[in-house]
Amino acid sequence: MILSAIQMAMAEDVATNVATAERLVREAANQGAQVVLIPELFEGHYFCKDQTAEDLKRAIPIDGHPTVEHFRSVARELGVVLPISVYERANNALFNTVALIDADGTVMGVYRKSHIPDGPGYTEKYYFSPGDTGFRVWNTKYGTIGVGICWDQWFPEAARAMALQGAEAILYPTAIGTEPPNPKWDSSGHWQRVMQGHAGANLVPVVAANRIGREEGRATEITFYGSSFIADPTGAKVAEANRTEEAVLVAKFDREEMRQMRLSWGLFRDRRPELYRSLTGLDGGACC
Repeated sequence: MILSAIQMAMAEDVATNVATAERLVREAANQGAQVVLIPELFEGHYFCKDQTAEDLKRAIPIDGHPTVEHFRSVARELGVVLPISVYERANNALFNTVALIDADGTVMGVYRKSHIPDGPGYTEKYYFSPGDTGFRVWNTKYGTIGVGICWDQWFPEAARAMALQGAEAILYPTAIGTEPPNPKWDSSGHWQRVMQGHAGANLVPVVAANRIGREEGRATEITFYGSSFIADPTGAKVAEANRTEEAVLVAKFDREEMRQMRLSWGLFRDRRPELYRSLTGLDGGACC
């Protein structure tokens, strides 16, 4: 399984970003990549910095979505798996969604972001309903892939749910950078370490693809800090981008070797689900 993360800056117009993403996907494929991850909401600037009704019009239904359709053709031509992050409209509901495209160009399904943040500069609850798909994995041509979206990456339950469903790799398209209330605060190390923990705890590679560049909103601005990376099943970083430059990361993993590691290490054998009931309540109590 050869995994890749793309790191890029976003222009304001969709066509430019689609062209940039395609160029980098092709570069990854030329390096042998089989599964290529593009950052979250890569069609434009991260519009959740502000709350404007005009930006709600960005949402488009998945069926016939022009960006999804474009990358279906790219996936089919190159023989690569592409999780494509878009703003989805489903009747009167709006979601932060990934459409999972297999290597033959088939849309295998969608995952809708489960955890929706709400803070200065990241006011996503204005734009997105909480996802209703549950955590999902897909049996692609190159292996079983689980995909979360950005804020999902901070929650160990999401990664564990995907691992329990058989994920051989977990991917997180991302948009994260400075915090408008305190631009000097840097979460990049924390951000990486949390996902490295998911890799080590579940014995699967983790891929995170972030954007770069400074984007100005009406009342806020964010400098996205890149630092995209790929971690191996022990949580060690095996590929990492810097904070400011476009990048294509590629790392190769032996699926059978990882499968044997997961079986022999005992992390799944020794689970005690009957003792985890407190996880089902917001206050640590049982939900019912």
